[in-house]
Amino acid sequence: MLELYGKTLSSRLLLGTSRYPSPAILQEAVRTCGAQVVTVSLRRESGAERSGQAFWSLVRDLDVAVLPNTAGCHTVKEAVTTAHMAREVFGTPWIKLEVTGDDELLQPDVFGLVEAARILCAEGFEVFPYTTEDLGVAHRLLEAGCRVLMPWGAPIGSGRGLANPWALCALRTRFADVPLIVDAGLGVPSHAATAMELGCDGVLLNTAVAQAGDPVKMAGAFARAVEAGRMAYLAGPMEPRDLAVPSTPTLGKAFLA
Repeated sequence: MLELYGKTLSSRLLLGTSRYPSPAILQEAVRTCGAQVVTVSLRRESGAERSGQAFWSLVRDLDVAVLPNTAGCHTVKEAVTTAHMAREVFGTPWIKLEVTGDDELLQPDVFGLVEAARILCAEGFEVFPYTTEDLGVAHRLLEAGCRVLMPWGAPIGSGRGLANPWALCALRTRFADVPLIVDAGLGVPSHAATAMELGCDGVLLNTAVAQAGDPVKMAGAFARAVEAGRMAYLAGPMEPRDLAVPSTPTLGKAFLA
């Protein structure tokens, strides 16, 4: 079981809700993979026409926890304001905090991220910071009040997998009791399985599922990969070796003179 800010979840797969071919496919993908948390963007809500209400109704029908995000924010002020609006619209203290520092790679602005996290945590938000795999930044985010870390695997939507597995292992070792959710950059189920085998507590996906040829099947594949990777981590994988070790005993084998 995974616990995030006091909420216990049986699924370790979190799913994004953008760029699906249709609302029906989104619903089926969420139900197929068993995700209990979905991320949503405030941009789907229209202040004038409330055109986002149809989407919000769809999400409510899924009976899942909602994790609003501050995607597209480039400054602390933007992110904090968006978080306040999201809390009002979606009725949750949860916020996936994003402060973009680079428009090409969508890499987090870690300085702005820490500042915004400190403000929001002090105001009662339960912050899920989208960050890099840097240990120093992780320390600052935890000091600011975050109780979850969401390091990227690779740039958003790149599908490149885990760019720095060693750094993720370092995060896992240093912050053994902090939930680590790998967010962004995963492209195929094996990437998710690898993240879980390293000891991460969950993964957050969007593009890899939404833009697959069959999003529903891909959602199911990722769910199985996350489960397999977690089981492998708990089982204790063997250590890699430089030389071969025979699996068949050599003692007692026939000797021909």
